Amino acid sequence: MDTRESATGFDLQRLRDRLSRLPGGQPEARFAGFTPAAVLVPVVVGGAEPTLLLTRRSAHLHDHPGQIAFPGGRVDAGDTSPEATALREAQEEIGLAPDQVELIGRLPDYYITASGFRVTPVVGLLRTPLALRLDAFEVAEAFETPLSFLLDPSNRRRGRIEHQGISREFWAMPWQGYDIWGATAGMIVSFAEHLLKD
Repeated sequence: MDTRESATGFDLQRLRDRLSRLPGGQPEARFAGFTPAAVLVPVVVGGAEPTLLLTRRSAHLHDHPGQIAFPGGRVDAGDTSPEATALREAQEEIGLAPDQVELIGRLPDYYITASGFRVTPVVGLLRTPLALRLDAFEVAEAFETPLSFLLDPSNRRRGRIEHQGISREFWAMPWQGYDIWGATAGMIVSFAEHLLKD
């Protein structure tokens, strides 16, 4: 796999290097009771420009219904690592075979205080063309968003929501009718910060 997508200047080796240097560790004490989960952050390369693959969750789901999300979910007893969880969930939700994914590292854990999840974002590279098979029970649709749009700070805004009497701030980055916000947007901002920082 090439280390640089020359048409866009997206440097895959830089991303690998950044992710390999991120420290691991135990969750902060105040989040110790959170439910462990993992998501796959799928960077799609080989097309006109790199994209992130995102899903829209089905409207009837208990957790985050109808929201834009990465493929993923809670850790099962048989999962040996966050990577195993992310790959299993991606296969279940969108039919993405594990051998289609080149795992390149993790982002720092993301804590969703509204629902009590501690999410480990696992970054993987996918090559076009993609062969997906959506589980209609969990996923309403899958779509790609240009990485250049998501990495650009001018496309982000801050919002505020009140949940159970607590006011919380969140990131949002609307794109072509999709409302990318909350935990997914927060993880994208984390991804951008680790990719672009000097």
